[in-house]
Amino acid sequence: MKQSIQNKAIHQRKYKISILFLLLVLAMGIFLSSILKTISTERRIPSHNKIIHDRSFRGAIISADHYTLSNSQKTYQAVIRGASIKPSMKEVFIKLFSIYSGIEEKVLRAKFKNRKGQAIQSNIILSKTINSSTAMQLKSLAIKLRRLGVFRSIKTRSGIDVLFGLDIIENGESRRFPLHDVMSPILGYVGKKSDGHYTRPEGKKGLERNYNEHITSKKDGYFKGKRDVLGAVIHDKNSINLNRVDGLDLHLNIPLSFQRRVELMIDAMKKSIDADEILVGVMESRTGKVLSLASTQRYDPAHIRQQDIAALNPKFSEYPYEAGSVMKPLTLAIALDHKVVTPNTWFNTYNGKLKIGKKRTITDDEKFDSLTATDIIVHSSNVGISQISWRLTGEEFRDGLLNFGIAKPSGLDLSRDLPGQLKPLHLLNNKMHRANSSYGYGMLVTFAQLFKAYSAFNNDGVAVTPRIVDYLGDRKGKRYTLKPKMGNTQAVGKKAANQIHNILLEVVKRGTGVKAQYPGLEIGGKTGTAHIAKHGHYVREYHSSFYGFANDKQGNKYTIGVLVIKAKKYHKYFASQSAVPTFKNITKILVEQGYLKPDPKEMIQEDKESSFYGNKEKDVTASKPTTPAPTISTHKKEKIIKSKKVKKSTKPKKQSIKSLFNLKKKTKLKKKPKPKIDIQTSKKTTQKKPAKQKSANELFEDLF
Repeated sequence: MKQSIQNKAIHQRKYKISILFLLLVLAMGIFLSSILKTISTERRIPSHNKIIHDRSFRGAIISADHYTLSNSQKTYQAVIRGASIKPSMKEVFIKLFSIYSGIEEKVLRAKFKNRKGQAIQSNIILSKTINSSTAMQLKSLAIKLRRLGVFRSIKTRSGIDVLFGLDIIENGESRRFPLHDVMSPILGYVGKKSDGHYTRPEGKKGLERNYNEHITSKKDGYFKGKRDVLGAVIHDKNSINLNRVDGLDLHLNIPLSFQRRVELMIDAMKKSIDADEILVGVMESRTGKVLSLASTQRYDPAHIRQQDIAALNPKFSEYPYEAGSVMKPLTLAIALDHKVVTPNTWFNTYNGKLKIGKKRTITDDEKFDSLTATDIIVHSSNVGISQISWRLTGEEFRDGLLNFGIAKPSGLDLSRDLPGQLKPLHLLNNKMHRANSSYGYGMLVTFAQLFKAYSAFNNDGVAVTPRIVDYLGDRKGKRYTLKPKMGNTQAVGKKAANQIHNILLEVVKRGTGVKAQYPGLEIGGKTGTAHIAKHGHYVREYHSSFYGFANDKQGNKYTIGVLVIKAKKYHKYFASQSAVPTFKNITKILVEQGYLKPDPKEMIQEDKESSFYGNKEKDVTASKPTTPAPTISTHKKEKIIKSKKVKKSTKPKKQSIKSLFNLKKKTKLKKKPKPKIDIQTSKKTTQKKPAKQKSANELFEDLF
């Protein structure tokens, strides 16, 4: 009995121990599973480390005189959760955000509602294009709004109360063109490239496109280290700093001061002759450094409008056209190089009319019985140049034009460089086709090709490639140069080039280019007026051009090209009435800016044109009342002349670059008092005006 009681007690003890053991195992299992769940579950616990990203920038485009033409800046977006704003404080938020951002209140109110007119409770993007300075102001506003009690806590799905505020987040990089349409379309424009979180600019046209791989941002930087309780990164030996690598800067050969003067001048010329467009180029004949490449078809790359679409493509290398008589010097140069003619070889010009076969006739505007090779260029004889081309074989003529760079890309460093078109050899073996091409018809060339070809006549036969970009530079000051895709070419021999050089001087002295004369300088060139073909027929619309050079006795040599497209005023379509005066004005600017120095022995006082840059400034002398001049004796005249010689000659004051942008004097703005908003009576408060944006004039004043 006693033994059974004892066994029963032992059994009960074992039972209790087993239950306790099972409970312990169960508790241990629950404990381990909770630990495992904690480890495997993603938790929003602040990391011990913090990373500060430093995004790299696209390189800037800088003029030869160190003005920034294009650069990049960070952009930010403002995000607010609709449900986080107290309904009674919504108007306060809208008014303050409008004041700080410059966005109109009605635009902001519209963002808080969906298409059905219902209030949005989720995230609302108020703006995606906030610049750095505005972003800083909005960040300070976010702190002030918290203090004002504008926001309220919102329960998340997990049941946690979270206070959302105004978030200013870096979202990308935007391209800035501070001088608006200046130097367009050669600068080009950019599009947007996004990786889903960050947007960067990508070149689409012009220099922005051609040098995109070099100026695009290379590598982002960051700073990584342990964070303190306030979230600031601790700088110690364990922190990691990786410097960003920005894109290379483009440094141009073009000075802004010269380019802008040329742009204003051709704008005035376009208006005076009623042309569709004028293209001009100026470069150093020896080096190919472009001083100006300007068009009257310009646009603001940061704000492209519907009417700007036609101007987006730079016509300098993308507009093939039939050039006309400016091709004649190239034809003669090839013949001189092959020694089939001399400058003094006489040709029968048949009184300006030469029949080829039964149906074809070549005619001249000026009628001569006979002309020398020199005078064929001076008087622009189609009959004469045709006969010169016939002294060459089709192959010699075609190869000669190819040596000048015709039917080849010019090498101009823009995004698109079209080769143009030259007739095939089997057609050029035909006399009519060869004659037609000898005076610039039946073939297509670009402005850049002729610009390059004419440099050979001012550079001992070497046609130099026009170069807009001087070098690429990084932040450390290192310089990099790229070889042009098409290098310089020996177009013709030195002797033939110099012979054409002298003939082009004669064109300006006594031919169609007399209006290009400038005392004290060596000016040469050739005019060309060609019909425009439409739908296979020539119409009464014209391309007028003048290509040549301007040199001084100090060794400064410049190749200049002018192309006028569709001048509509009566007789202004003639190159001598449109392209040549434009060339003359370019020469004046070269002298004014010190690039050319006329020989003082030959120089005479040039008339100052009040509308040279298209300004509306009145001439002081012209505004004086006119009175009849009294008669003066010859003795008194001599005394007056002597007294005038004693006085020092006053040179005209050099125009500053500020005046080229029609700037007004910047007025100092008074500081406005900070707006006080009564929280209780916010609905009754008067509407605040948006922050005043800087005007274009004020922007230019800041730049210069």
